[in-house]
Order: sequence, then C-alpha cells, then structure tokens
Amino acid sequence: MTLIYLIVAFSIAALLLANRNNVLNNVLVILFIIVQISFTFFACFNYRSNALVYFSFDSLGLLLLLTLTIISIPALIHSYLYMKRHDETPASRAIYYAAMVSLITSITAAYLANHIAVIWIFTEMTTLSASMLIYHHRNRLALEGTWKYVFICAISITFVFIGILFLSLSLRGAGSNDLSFANLMAYKDRLNPFWLRLAFLFIFTGFTAKLGLVPMYTAGIDAKDIAPAPAGALLASVLMNMGFVAIFRFYAIIAHTGLYRWANLIVFIAALLSIFVATVYMTKVLNIKRMFAYSGIEHMGIVMLGVAAGGIGYYAAVLHVILHAFVKSSLFFQFNQLYRTFQSKSIEDAGNYFKYNPAGAMVILFGFISATAMPPSGMFVSEFLIFRSLFESSHIVILLVVLVLLTIVIWAFGKNTLKILFLPVAGIDEASLPKINQWESFSQYVLLFTAVWLGLNPPLAFVELLKDAVKILPN
Repeated sequence: MTLIYLIVAFSIAALLLANRNNVLNNVLVILFIIVQISFTFFACFNYRSNALVYFSFDSLGLLLLLTLTIISIPALIHSYLYMKRHDETPASRAIYYAAMVSLITSITAAYLANHIAVIWIFTEMTTLSASMLIYHHRNRLALEGTWKYVFICAISITFVFIGILFLSLSLRGAGSNDLSFANLMAYKDRLNPFWLRLAFLFIFTGFTAKLGLVPMYTAGIDAKDIAPAPAGALLASVLMNMGFVAIFRFYAIIAHTGLYRWANLIVFIAALLSIFVATVYMTKVLNIKRMFAYSGIEHMGIVMLGVAAGGIGYYAAVLHVILHAFVKSSLFFQFNQLYRTFQSKSIEDAGNYFKYNPAGAMVILFGFISATAMPPSGMFVSEFLIFRSLFESSHIVILLVVLVLLTIVIWAFGKNTLKILFLPVAGIDEASLPKINQWESFSQYVLLFTAVWLGLNPPLAFVELLKDAVKILPN
C-alpha cells in the first residue's frame, strides 16, 4: 500500500504540474486529499507492521502522519482561497499545487522511513518542493529567499550524507552494512565510537536545517516569510517535525551507547543557543510572519531540551512537536486574513484587528496564548513536563536560564500581539478595508482546540502511542 500511495501521490503531483485547467487542478487536489486520508487510515489499521522494506508504521511515524494529514487538509483549502484571490497564471497555480502535493508526500514518506538513507532521500525532495513554493511570487525577494534556502539545505543535506558515510564506517567493524534503524539498534554495542561520534555531529547538524535549530536555523526563516502563508504553515509545522523525526530516530541509537552523555551535551548546547537566538530576534522583529517563525525556533529548542534531559522529557518532547504543529499552522493560516486587512506584514502597520475581524482576532489571541504555553494551552502541559524533566535531571541552571529567556519571549510576543489586536493604526481608511468571511477562521479554531484537547485531556490511544514512541529510549 505504501508503494501504491507514493506512486499515486507523485503521479497526481506530476499531473498537477502538467495541467493548466483550473477545474481539473481542483479535482486532482481533492483526489490527493482522499488518497492522503485513505493512506492515513490504512496506516492506523496496520499499526506496527512493515509497509515496505524501508518503511514501517511505528507509533512515532503514525502520530506525526496523523498530525500531517489533519494540517494538510486546511492547508490545501486555504491554498485554494489564496489562488482564488490572487491573479495567478495557470502555470504558477500548477507549480504551486504540484509542489504542495510533493511536499506533503515526501514528508509522509520521511515520517515512516525506517532507514536513515531513505529519510535523507525524501528530505532532499522536500527541499526541492519547498523551493518551488518559496519562489512562487517570482520577485527579487522570492529569488533571494529561494537561493538562500536551497544553498543552506544543500549544505545541510551534504552534512547528513557525510554523516551516513561515517555511520557506515562505524557499522563496518560489526560485520554489517544495513543502515536501517532496527539493525543499528541490534548492533549498537558493536558500533565504532570514533566514527559514530563523527556521524552524530554531521547528521545532527544537517537535520537542524529542517528542525529549525542552531546552527542551520536560518534556512527556514526567509522561507516561511516569503512563501504563501498556506505553504508557510507546512514549513513551520510538519516540515520541522520531519527534522525532529530524523534526529530522534538516530538519537535513540546513540542513547544506548557510551556516547549518550556526550550527545546530550551537543543537544543541550544547540537547544540553548536556539532559544537564545529566538529571544534576541523576538525582541526586535517587526515582520509578523518572521515573528511566528522565530517562535518556532524557540519551541524546537525547548523540544530538544526535553530530549536531552530524558525521563518524562522524551514523552513531553514528542507531545510538544505535535501540539506546536497545530498551533503554529493555525497562526500562519490566519496571517492571510491579517494581510488582506492591512496589506502589510509589518506589526507597525497593523492594529485594532478585533474591530475589523473579530473571529480572526480571537485566533491570534488564542494562538498567542497557546504559543507562549500559558494555561489553558495544551502546550502548557508539554512545556511543564519538559521543565520537570530538567529539574529531575538536576539541570537547574539550564532551567533557570530558559525560564528567563522565555519570560522575555512572552513579553515580546505579547507586546506585538496586543498591538495588532487592540491599538489603533494612524491613517487607515476603514471604509476601504475588505470584509472578511468569519468562516475562514473555522479551521484555525479546530486546530487550536485540537491542541488544547490533546494537551489537557488526551485520549487513551494517543497517550499509549506517545509512550510507545519513547520506550526505545533509556529511562
């Protein structure tokens, strides 16, 4: 079924790229949504089975696949609304939809891949798909952002490739050449520590471009800003989750070797630097989409702190990436309405949004509460559990530093959010403002409610999947 899914999905992407008829494009997109939902149900009913030689339906892949499918539906719906309101040529519309379908399919395959080289292949495919979306507007900024994204991702994917070579050298002494995660776990005690150390450095560094972590975090900032908001929603949520999956699966191998504490030190440094960088930029950022993007860097730093701290932090880290995906995608979906109202990305040009679009303003408000992990946000639970893991693992200094930095982030994020929602803007012509259909915010309410529900009152099946996803890690 996985092979059939990949063939059908990529075939739909190819047809979208070749087709110039608007009606047929919409039919193909609907067909892809049906295929994506059907495959997700198939994965649920075949939990813990091997999909193909290089794919499996494990708990972590299934959790993130469900998250991806839920987010991809409103992403494609808002893409339709975006295309409808812009003067798009048949060619630009075809390229956009083909790239969206290819991106979603590649992320799906990477989630389910049980071989590090397969993840590497589909990671490269996401770079190609995302670059098409970043260049959608065909202007100077789009070209600059696309080249920057491709350049940094090319370096990062090269790092991963070199890391895979080092990993193969580490495994060669054990008499095996199978780089599947199951085989690596079976040979974990026989891996050469010198080559394994180099492999982790290169693979971890390479995948930080997708995860949005120091040192390669810059790849995603311009991308999320320049790409159309529905595409930016995927880049800021499910694509970052793909980076997490790749690092998490390899980290699970390292955690059972003598390099465990050393690897944690690397993760701690990258996580702390990411939160610090996000804090600095959040205090001075004026671009709304960049503000959302830097918030994502902060959250990925928190996630990796949970992984490095261990214990309940493993569980909380996986929960946090899922909840963050729902919250951050809802904010990017809402940005389209915000931009239509003020015709600007700048915080200085926005204000009194509650007056002009009450339903959309509530999304911004609830999104801010959720993104800053304040009750009743579901992310309050996952973030609290990560802080608890830091405390229980005796990383008190790190915990205090993070709390100070997050306090600054909340202040900066809150100042900008309240400005957008309540403060009036001088010189605005209220008579010329467009009327926003309140139902366009419905998908964002669903996503935000889902994040609250899964955080505060998660269903038993969801909790069991989370526990199963982290049981391969040491206690």
